[in-house]
Amino acid sequence: MGEAQIITLNKGIGSDFMISLIISFAILIIGYAVYGRVTEKIFAPDDRPTPAVEINDGVDCVPMKTWKAFLIQLLNIAGTGPIFGALMGAVFGPVVFLWIVFGSILGGAVHDYMR
Repeated sequence: MGEAQIITLNKGIGSDFMISLIISFAILIIGYAVYGRVTEKIFAPDDRPTPAVEINDGVDCVPMKTWKAFLIQLLNIAGTGPIFGALMGAVFGPVVFLWIVFGSILGGAVHDYMR
């Protein structure tokens, strides 16, 4: 193989990756906008106090500051994402893009909303 063919092959792989990455971002943004509204209509929030506020025994049920709750969610997602994503990619290949995108929309969105 000549040098020109190697450069052409490498250029094609990178552009395919960028196209799938841009499509994944577009699907995530659309899913955020559309599925968020659907989830809110199905699981309509109310003004009832949470068990942490209602019981508040100082041991098991304690209200948490908002920034701490968001930090815990971020660490749960950011901690397992690179490990789980790399393993899934090694085992199943490029189809993992679908798992990450649709799993984030359908599973992650509902989980974070209900939290």
